[in-house]
Amino acid sequence: MSTVGAQLKTLRKMRTFTIEALSARSGVSIGLISQIERGRGNPSFNTLVQMAHALDVPIGRLFHAADDTSPLVRSTERRSLDVHGPSGDASHELMSPDLNGALEAVWIEAPPGYDTSATPFTHPGEEFGVVLEGRHEVYLDGVRYELGPGDSITYPSTTPHWYRNAGTETVKAIWVITPPTF
Repeated sequence: MSTVGAQLKTLRKMRTFTIEALSARSGVSIGLISQIERGRGNPSFNTLVQMAHALDVPIGRLFHAADDTSPLVRSTERRSLDVHGPSGDASHELMSPDLNGALEAVWIEAPPGYDTSATPFTHPGEEFGVVLEGRHEVYLDGVRYELGPGDSITYPSTTPHWYRNAGTETVKAIWVITPPTF
């Protein structure tokens, strides 16, 4: 988590934000931001999303700097975006080579109980998701859509959205987001 903390601090300072200013913009406490920047915090994925949005950067910028120009991403070489938190231990892996293009693709594995309803997402852009295995609930401004294998959904990311796996098997899905915000 120290890499995330170092990236967070660098991005915050690039925007000339104090920790207090980032806290006010993100809704994340000053103490937690300080702990994360020192490599001592264990933030939830949703907390990192809040801070990335407050900094106006894709969340992937908190994890990796793009240093590879190859268009190929092998399944064994995906960049992990794993962050564990109260919504469940979902696995997120970047399928696109970097976040510098017009879109990003993310491989998601969400275990039973995964739920992001406590912190709905909103950000500029559009999303497309397809479920490969399991049953995945997608909520768009409170309206529930249940997706099974082969089902897909497209929506503007400005609509408050959250996800839930109320089933008994792990959901495997691919999500494509434009512009990159993960």
